[in-house]
Amino acid sequence: MEQVHISARSLAEYVYSSGSIEFGIRSKTALVEGTMIHQMIQKGYLEGDQKEVPLRVEIEAEGLEFILEGRCDGLLARNGHLVIDEIKSTSGSLDFIEANSYPVHWAQAKCYAFIVAIEKGLESLDVQLTYVQRETNETKVFTSSFTVSELKEFVFFALRIYTPFAKMKLSHYARKKESAKGLVFPYSSYREGQRYLAGTVYRCIQEGKSLIANAPTGIGKTISTLFPSIKAIGEGFIEHIFYITARTTTRKAAEEAFSFMSSQGLQLTSVTITAKDKICFQEAEGCPGEGCPFAEGYYDRINEAILDIYQHETNMNRTVIEHYARKHQLCPFEFSLDVAYHADAVICDYNYIYDPRVSLKRLFDEKKKRTALLVDEAHNLPDRAREMFSAIVVKSGFLAAKREYKTLNPALSKAAGRVNQYFIDRKKELAGKTSFLLEGVPEELLIAIEAFAEEAENELKKGETLSEEFLETFFSAQNFIRTAGFYNERFCTYFTDDRKETALKLFCLDPSELLKKAGKSFRSKVFFSATLVPGDYFKEMLGAEEDDDAVTIPSPFSSEQVDVFVSPISTRYKSREASFTPIAKMTRMLVNERPGNYFCFFPSYAYMKEVAERFEAGEDIDVLIQQPQMAEEERDVFLSNFKAGRGKSLVAFAVMGGIFSEGVDLPGDKLNGVVLTGVGLPQLSFKRDLIKQYFSSVGKNGYDYSYTFPGLVKVLQAGGRLIRSEQDTGTIVLIDDRFLQNKYQKLLPNEWRNYTLI
Repeated sequence: MEQVHISARSLAEYVYSSGSIEFGIRSKTALVEGTMIHQMIQKGYLEGDQKEVPLRVEIEAEGLEFILEGRCDGLLARNGHLVIDEIKSTSGSLDFIEANSYPVHWAQAKCYAFIVAIEKGLESLDVQLTYVQRETNETKVFTSSFTVSELKEFVFFALRIYTPFAKMKLSHYARKKESAKGLVFPYSSYREGQRYLAGTVYRCIQEGKSLIANAPTGIGKTISTLFPSIKAIGEGFIEHIFYITARTTTRKAAEEAFSFMSSQGLQLTSVTITAKDKICFQEAEGCPGEGCPFAEGYYDRINEAILDIYQHETNMNRTVIEHYARKHQLCPFEFSLDVAYHADAVICDYNYIYDPRVSLKRLFDEKKKRTALLVDEAHNLPDRAREMFSAIVVKSGFLAAKREYKTLNPALSKAAGRVNQYFIDRKKELAGKTSFLLEGVPEELLIAIEAFAEEAENELKKGETLSEEFLETFFSAQNFIRTAGFYNERFCTYFTDDRKETALKLFCLDPSELLKKAGKSFRSKVFFSATLVPGDYFKEMLGAEEDDDAVTIPSPFSSEQVDVFVSPISTRYKSREASFTPIAKMTRMLVNERPGNYFCFFPSYAYMKEVAERFEAGEDIDVLIQQPQMAEEERDVFLSNFKAGRGKSLVAFAVMGGIFSEGVDLPGDKLNGVVLTGVGLPQLSFKRDLIKQYFSSVGKNGYDYSYTFPGLVKVLQAGGRLIRSEQDTGTIVLIDDRFLQNKYQKLLPNEWRNYTLI
């Protein structure tokens, strides 16, 4: 008889969830508070009461053997009866909660009661729901008694409803395992280095270790990490894959890899999570939240939609998700999350794993130990993580709230005013500066922001339309409170006033420990990129363990494929103006001698603009110039100009670290050369200097950690656009005398070191 494992909570939610999506403000802060409230209630238990009791029972029903399990909050002894206590915390008023307000909560608790009754041979059992108001700690308790026959009837009914979905999952599981085990590498041969990378990924998953892999551009990193992960599913080492990346282009590469392997016989389900603001059907008018036709009655339709999509689809990208969401009238974003909960593989952005504001806790907790986390373009993660773990509050939002609610909600206005006054008081300390450091989390500000958040949440409960600025201010307050909870010596606090805005930031200087903590429970993590250089720096910054593996895959491409030139023109700030014309002239000479399509990358828009203005194109050269904040459609049009045999040469001016320096694939004669101006150093800034000072204080080379290494990654990424296959050839020009220094030479790819000085 086939076995089905299901938690009491999952069974309750599947069968008894109903109604509409609640657009209340859900946050990790609330989850932390909920844990604390559970502990507070449990401290009041009597001697002999048990808390966090693991429960498990085997049930034969509907031709299957169900393993129903969970962990009840409390198992209490009262007046000769055992009582199941299920604790739920809420930010709303307890006055609005009645005994039957939440059938799902009763269902979960009754599942626990059934397990205990069977285990202990009881004839009846009491079930207690304890609701706790988060701000006041006020409680409201509902109790009901059930006979074992009532509980049995209840559970067997729920299992009968769940069975069609369970049988579908079982059938899929068998096909998935068999097809994953039998899958062969989907291409006729491995590229040089590709087999080694795939084998290393497989071994790390097998051993439950993590890997940092520096693998060259064009080697096929997506398939080289996905294929061994799928083989690990076939061998039973893992059940799930999360493929996370920062860019749409790399998400598409993963989708295409799954689709291609499906055409080779793989029967594994994958889903792509698209950002809510991109996939929302109502985004043109703004997500209406309450009253949205795709949110109303969502839980009454979701089970049928889940069955439908899984019976007909394997690879569920944005287009597929939108089709089924419209078919069943469901919010496409929430639908993608529910689909992802049951998928074998999930493709999504970094923030769904690492950002405390949006991470998908409900997807991961029970699955992490059976999941491999694949982190594409991992060189982007440290800086992304800094911002994800940081928090900023700005004066203008609180001033606006103070004014807006002066008569509408005086208590809220007063709370916002206290935060605004804090900023006014601190501005007096600037003494002509635009920024200064504070020590730790300012307690006065934290108390004021907590009071504001509480009043703001009360305003939200009224269900009235709120301004975008007010909501942003509320979210920033929530994030500030949350960040203050894990603030430590790896953070700093700074106050800024640049005339446009006054702000205070809790800034994460070193995200490595928080990255390690967020990824700790996964079976294995694979960080990969073409630019994890230097390796020791990235191993530290990505939060790797001491015994985790790190490999560098040699480039399969030869130095004969690329001509490298170094021009010792100084691009330092003090010499920058003098470099504009020489760089423009040199680029023109290059195109004269070697006609073709070129990218010219610069460290900033300003630098790029100055050189572009001095570049003499003539009638034989077309010129493109990257604009700030280009939309995806504009980006595609820009790249469509790169064509082989287009007749005229093309020179495209772009910015290092921008949308054209990463994730762009222009094989063959679509791209003939890349000109790289400068060593990519981030602009000198107060924030970068704080990072430098922190790492210097802990015995590292702070300048390298803050400026040199992040800059070099930009250079390598931009240069990596050129050689994408064994057939590609081209020219790279490195403009900066620092490229001649040993410090930089030893960090450049081997095939770039055989250069000609010009």
